[in-house]
Amino acid sequence: MAEQPKQYMCIDLKSFFASVECVERGLDPMTTRLVVADNERSDTTICLAVTPAMKKLGVKNRCRIFEIPKSIDYIKASPRMKKYIEYSAEVYGVYLKYISKDDIHVYSIDEVFIDATKYLPLYKMTSVELAEQIRQDILKTTGIPAACGIGTNLYLAKIALDITAKKSPDFMGILDEETYRQTLWDHRPLTDFWHIGHGIADRLAAYGIYTMRQLAHFPEKTLYKRLGVDAEIYIDHAWGREPTTIEDIKSYKPKSNSLSTSQILPRGYSFSEGLLIAKEMAEMLCMGLFEKDITARSMTLTVGYEGREREFSGGTHKFSEPTNLISEVIKGVERLYPAITDRKKLVRRISICFNNVEKQLCEQLDFFTDASAKEKESTKMKAISGIRRKYGKNAILKGRDLEEFATQRERNGQIGGHKSGEK
Repeated sequence: MAEQPKQYMCIDLKSFFASVECVERGLDPMTTRLVVADNERSDTTICLAVTPAMKKLGVKNRCRIFEIPKSIDYIKASPRMKKYIEYSAEVYGVYLKYISKDDIHVYSIDEVFIDATKYLPLYKMTSVELAEQIRQDILKTTGIPAACGIGTNLYLAKIALDITAKKSPDFMGILDEETYRQTLWDHRPLTDFWHIGHGIADRLAAYGIYTMRQLAHFPEKTLYKRLGVDAEIYIDHAWGREPTTIEDIKSYKPKSNSLSTSQILPRGYSFSEGLLIAKEMAEMLCMGLFEKDITARSMTLTVGYEGREREFSGGTHKFSEPTNLISEVIKGVERLYPAITDRKKLVRRISICFNNVEKQLCEQLDFFTDASAKEKESTKMKAISGIRRKYGKNAILKGRDLEEFATQRERNGQIGGHKSGEK
């Protein structure tokens, strides 16, 4: 007896942040004109979310405030990341009523993949019926509307969501390989498809490829030459294939781990101001290493500059031994930042990544290592961590954090770079 095809769901909470703000105000998320944007920033600030009613009026998601026509009356809600996390957790609780966590892959705060294959005979439902029951339960429990894509693999479920369901009156879409080729092989633009950004689309356009049909029939040898090993992914997706399963994702163990942070500065920063920000970021990331009892073997620093063109420079500093001590990391920043940063340009973006992160092991000291100094710093970091955990991240600050242009105090009250919503 032939094995039944997999049935995957990709469920997305519609305009999630904006929908939460509507529910909190007792308003209908589908009909209310609302955008989520920081009230304390200028009109150039990006809207984190806009309601479907705003989209119908031509307002694009992730637009800037000044791009919204003055003729449109709408509510502007300041972001509350802690509140959104609470709602997301509540929605996840709904999923667990129907599906084991082993068959759920959380893709983002507002989107999940579900392998529903073995649950359909259990509930005596079709995939559409089960998806609709889950959608209605989410709506009843939280007030948040959801869309769902159903497919015979993870890719088709995602495409069914992104292209089919979001444009369907019932917010539901379903695809298999055959219907995918029948209905979406000639769909444009290619950037509507998962995993194809503008850069890849431009590279494909140089070969006259504007649709998935054209991509599927293009000589594979040329694609591998142009796109490298990633060509296999694009070829599979062009035909509607995706071999990866949720089980594969759950069992995946990366060869190496990293820990990173980045921020876009509110204006162009001078060389010296940028160095201070880099130190702030490195220290907070270092505390994260310390609290998790892990170390890093090297640190990569990337600096982006003011201007229309996205200019970047970067480099990597290798520590003499795996570390999570602030003093060692700051020394690395002080060496690396001047070496990579263009002093003639204003700094607008900074990213720091700790590479080859691993569990802290017993350290073998050499004759020249000051063991007592390391132990003293480790004890101090432990005390700082305990105080911040109990009284908040701003309970202990360094003098540089009090500079007018410093950002760490504000970032300590944020989640994911946005306001947590707590007073």
